[in-house]
Amino acid sequence: MLTMQEVKNHYFFTDNDAGLLRDLQPLVRDNSSALMDAFYDYLLKIPETAKFLRNEQDLQKLKKTHSEWLISVFCGTYDNEYLLTLQHIGQAHVRIGVSAHYVSAAMNVMRRHLIEMLQANYPNIEDRRKYRIAMEKILDINLDIMSTSYQEEELRRVFVSHRLESKLIHAAERFTYGLNLILVLALIGVSLSVVVLFLWDLVHIFQGDFEKGILSALGTLLILWMMIELMDNEIKTLKGGKFNILIFIGVIIVALIREILISTLRHDVLNTQVFLAGTLLILGIVYYLVARSQVERNHRD
Repeated sequence: MLTMQEVKNHYFFTDNDAGLLRDLQPLVRDNSSALMDAFYDYLLKIPETAKFLRNEQDLQKLKKTHSEWLISVFCGTYDNEYLLTLQHIGQAHVRIGVSAHYVSAAMNVMRRHLIEMLQANYPNIEDRRKYRIAMEKILDINLDIMSTSYQEEELRRVFVSHRLESKLIHAAERFTYGLNLILVLALIGVSLSVVVLFLWDLVHIFQGDFEKGILSALGTLLILWMMIELMDNEIKTLKGGKFNILIFIGVIIVALIREILISTLRHDVLNTQVFLAGTLLILGIVYYLVARSQVERNHRD
């Protein structure tokens, strides 16, 4: 955080400038009422600033506050206490939701009226010029310090938001990782069940039901193969790999093929078999389109 002396150095603000501003304070005090009237005429013409001035009591209080600020601009003493006062003014603007744009615009209006005051009271160009230079410096310093409050508030919000978002993202990532672990364990359990089902199909073969046993075992092996692919895909995901939707479409296709084999053994009605075959055809088309899309994307990458 800069000190007031450092700020003044950056603007080449000297003790001579402070003395010139102190000399102007009686003139500003005498004209403060007219300056405030002109200033508030401007503020009331802008809907975004007029909404803060609808209450007459608040309006008079703000006029008094701004009048005190204006007179303090020409006090001639600009130390760290003055810096803190300006920072509090800027923070007050931030709290009530006044845009930094309107603060800058209002300062420009006040600057113009003060210049007109100098022109009316100092006909000598050289005298007017030295007062104007000192006044321009202190007004720029005021605007700079007030505007810094907006920047600090924005940085604070971004910092808090960034920190909160980081924690939420990290928590979501750990939660997703945990779900993937649970999914892998579930796939292991289902795979073991498929192995048991395959052994049961082998029992049918040894019991003499060769046709049913072989077809069922073939369908079960297809499912087991797809379970292996699913587990492999999940393990790759846990290691940071990409999710592959083709694996899941393939699982549905394999399950449907097994259902068609079993339907044939059950001698289901023709409509059921046609429905299963049509569904398999649609899934095959979807699989082809997704696979083609992935290949084209890989080529572009």
